[in-house]
Amino acid sequence: VHVFDYYNPKSGKVESGGRKNIAMWMLDTDYDGRSVYPRQVFFPMAGEKDGWARLAKNLKAEIDQELIEQYRGTVSLPFEKGKRGRVAVKIVDDRGIESLRIVEVP
Repeated sequence: VHVFDYYNPKSGKVESGGRKNIAMWMLDTDYDGRSVYPRQVFFPMAGEKDGWARLAKNLKAEIDQELIEQYRGTVSLPFEKGKRGRVAVKIVDDRGIESLRIVEVP
């Protein structure tokens, strides 16, 4: 994820946000056209003690620290193409505004 667009109801225009504005984003690697089923969830704005790291601490679970770092980024983990050939990327920015993009995977 590099940038995203959203409708700003105050200005009545479509505006763009960048990586620094992404609070959370999720990836559905086999989008069915109706519901986003997140198979990967990322928290780019999360600090070292937030997001997945905080969840792991609260659940007292053992977590792979390398994976925690990857889930704080804007690059997905490798995945196989789903049977439907569509990927959905849902972004929530730092103001809570959601954006959704559907990508056909050849």
